[in-house]
Amino acid sequence: MRTVDRTKNQEQKVKFHIEGMSCTNCALGISKFLEKKGFEEVQVNFATGIVQIDIEGEAGIEEVKTNVEKLGYHVVSVETPKGVSNSYISAKDTTSASKPTPTFTSLFTTQNLLLISGILSVPLFLGMFLPFAFLHNPFVQLALASPVYLIGVLYFGRSAFHSLQSGIPNMDVLVILGATAAFGFSLVSLFSETLGQGLYFETASIIITFVLLGKYLEHRAVQQTTTAIKELTQLQKVKAKRILEMDSEEVIELVEADLLKKGDRVLINTGDNIPADGKVFWGEAMIDESMISGESLPIEKAMGEKVIGGTILQQGSIKMQVTAAGNQTTLAQIIELVRSAQADQPPIQRLADKVSAIFVPIVIAIAILTFLIAFFGFHLPFSTALMNSIAVLVVACPCAMGLATPTAMMVGMGEVAKNGILIKGGSTIEKLANIQKIVFDKTGTLTTGNFKIKKIRNLSDKDDTAIKAIVRSLEKHSSHPIAVSLTEALKEAPKKLLINIQEHKGAGVSGQDLDGNYYELGSYRMAKEVTKDDSHQLYLLENKQLVATIDLEDELKEGANTVIEDLQKIGIQSILLSGDRAVKVNEVAQKLEIQTVYAEKLPQEKLEIVANLSEQSNVAMAGDGINDAPALAKAHVGISMSNATQIAIQSAQVVLLKGNLSLLTKTIQISQRILKIIQQNLFWAFFYNVLMIPLAAMGMLNPMLAAGAMSLSSIMVVGNSLRLKK
Repeated sequence: MRTVDRTKNQEQKVKFHIEGMSCTNCALGISKFLEKKGFEEVQVNFATGIVQIDIEGEAGIEEVKTNVEKLGYHVVSVETPKGVSNSYISAKDTTSASKPTPTFTSLFTTQNLLLISGILSVPLFLGMFLPFAFLHNPFVQLALASPVYLIGVLYFGRSAFHSLQSGIPNMDVLVILGATAAFGFSLVSLFSETLGQGLYFETASIIITFVLLGKYLEHRAVQQTTTAIKELTQLQKVKAKRILEMDSEEVIELVEADLLKKGDRVLINTGDNIPADGKVFWGEAMIDESMISGESLPIEKAMGEKVIGGTILQQGSIKMQVTAAGNQTTLAQIIELVRSAQADQPPIQRLADKVSAIFVPIVIAIAILTFLIAFFGFHLPFSTALMNSIAVLVVACPCAMGLATPTAMMVGMGEVAKNGILIKGGSTIEKLANIQKIVFDKTGTLTTGNFKIKKIRNLSDKDDTAIKAIVRSLEKHSSHPIAVSLTEALKEAPKKLLINIQEHKGAGVSGQDLDGNYYELGSYRMAKEVTKDDSHQLYLLENKQLVATIDLEDELKEGANTVIEDLQKIGIQSILLSGDRAVKVNEVAQKLEIQTVYAEKLPQEKLEIVANLSEQSNVAMAGDGINDAPALAKAHVGISMSNATQIAIQSAQVVLLKGNLSLLTKTIQISQRILKIIQQNLFWAFFYNVLMIPLAAMGMLNPMLAAGAMSLSSIMVVGNSLRLKK
């Protein structure tokens, strides 16, 4: 098992895999309870069953486990950053006075419980319409309803009790109160001639059955929202062909990818998944990196190039040395980023959570008030007043309200990850959807960082081919980005043998040919003694005489024009901000039709400009994620265009993998769609409760219809969120 070095003060991000969270109110209860106990940065994802907390020390882990068990949930396992991905500490030794609802349902699944409840509830329901005497027999009804009520108590009762313990009652409180009131009243009526006012065993039974049906359908729908995480996680579960040295021979050992460690050597053949991040030291191959970049075409990889774990080798064979394994790989970080983003709440959800936290007590108060007004105010029969009160309890279950944001976030975050877009947190979604201006860095963002030769001006009696040969032969000895680009651009030019090559930092490069001629190639600093014209990027001198000037231009990224046009169409202003020379910056701005331009700005000046713009409107900053870090942090949303995935993941709130600029507009549009779906979900959830509670209170909605309507509202909200998959 590999370990990760940590300083003593560094906090551990620990994941607790919890059994028992049946709804968002359960998650909210756990979160609030742990925060009351002094834990910070508590993230709870009810759909994946994961509670994630920053904890220092084993004592903190044990304290969380104890508190979670107190609430009636079961800690199945604990994952710490010390182990590789999927390396868990067993939690079977944890004890609890009472096991939670899902421990029961692990033996009797929701589907099976629903089947039992449905079979027993159908005769009770038919008894309301059919004249068969045995269906109206009170003891037959009791025999049919009792197992269903017991299922309800086991499924909802314990969760309700523990939510009351946490101080945040959940929807199960309303369900169990409604079912218990109907069942208890019927039981009293059955055995008391004095108090007998009718039997409502079918009401108690059908409430539980309908809510179970809603739970079952809801769980199935919610499972679909987490498919992106499951698909990404599946990419980690592969075998690796580890290369071992035995008696001076290579031996292949088949191992789980989780067992690889940094420095291991691995063989990968056609059709294999790359088991970890690594560097090729033998062979060539075509690799499908679509899961990282969204790029459908395979990429050629050769010796010395990096490969990413989880990608697929389509053709060829390579040997690589592992540079990162387990939870340190790019894929593991992406999975963790998506998980964290799904759990993070946008501001719009925090309002819904505040409402949900006080909603159940308010509904109970309304239900009591409904009974009192109906019975004492309007002198309705006790049974009628009670049924109205029960209907209020059941119809008001705030499931839809709780599901409104998490389901949309889970689907949306999964979909953007599939497209090579990583968004850090739900709050970023809301900010991104409301962006008014985007500030672009130039090099590496709108341009590739590669330079093309715009013009070579020959001032000598040499032919152009000879000039190009000298330039190529000098520049191939320099590692400067401009030199690399020039060497590539002039690769067809002939070679000229030069000796005594020297690179002059900040100026250029020099060398001699075999005839003793001395050549210098560089910036104006090298040529200022022989010319006053400083408008060119490069100057070539022969024996201190100017023989050529070279003008360069930045190569625009593919699709840059389209992105700027698309942003303008959706009402977002583009601004160009660069530290480069004004001439070059304005040239790029003119090509892209960007009106607002800031050139020759130092990092501190960039920061001030972004800060001033952010005070006026909602601003995003798009940069390479490294040297633009201060400005990225200052903007409402920082967007990293960096190809260095590991660095990019740490530097901004939005990461466009592989620097794919064309994803920018799509990112904003998807964010707007997610926010729109969340708003629709919340509107429907609030509208449903505002409409249904008065109807139930006035006796226009019986408890059975209330249970059906409540379940339907939750399913509609989840279904609406799943539209983000299209």
